[in-house]
Amino acid sequence: MKCPGQDSRFWQAGAIFEAQCPQCGHAVEFFKDESTRKCKHCGQKFVNPKMDFGCASYCKFAEQCLGELTPELLAKREDLLKDRVAIEMKKAFQRDFKRIARSTKVARYAEEIVKSEGGDPAVVLCAAYLHDIAPDQASPQDPGAGTGHQEQQRVEAAREVLTRLNARPELVAEVCDIVAQPNRPPQDASANSRIVSDAKALTSLEERIQAAPEAASELEALAARDLLTETARKLAKNLLKL
Repeated sequence: MKCPGQDSRFWQAGAIFEAQCPQCGHAVEFFKDESTRKCKHCGQKFVNPKMDFGCASYCKFAEQCLGELTPELLAKREDLLKDRVAIEMKKAFQRDFKRIARSTKVARYAEEIVKSEGGDPAVVLCAAYLHDIAPDQASPQDPGAGTGHQEQQRVEAAREVLTRLNARPELVAEVCDIVAQPNRPPQDASANSRIVSDAKALTSLEERIQAAPEAASELEALAARDLLTETARKLAKNLLKL
């Protein structure tokens, strides 16, 4: 059976439209199910500006449906993937709103750091959302703590979510490696791992300042020791109001 969204029998008005070529400005006709088109005037190939790639973030038939995905489409697909990972994290934690809030905050810090430090946003954000995914984790205040068994639980839970969402194998492997690492990764850790580590450290720092504002100045040395990226150090200074 053909996907209804791609079956022309179900199309409505606007399924065939014109888009302006970003290179020369000429009109290019698109069908709604075409991922890219080449401008006949200048030869520029560009992405369908109206195509909905929501299902492509999880559908195992995405490549068959959309054809060979361009780098732009792959980037968009993985941007959608991290949004679905966030949903899966919330489902896993159910009514444990503290853990939901904490993982969301880690992801927000990670997103801010990765913009400045580089790295793979899809890997970083998926790892940030899934770093505390195991249902039996001991404490939302210290998600890095626990036995090797608990670490393995986190890894397997993260792997299950990403595999079910049809993430690329390399992304699954790297996210699981990051989830398995302790709070402070080894010196030769990847940029992605260092960013997630700093996002968790900033979240812990913010929580400690909120719990004891009078101790903010005492946390300066701790932040300087634990943070691995320049962007995270700047964010820490804002938190500490130094």
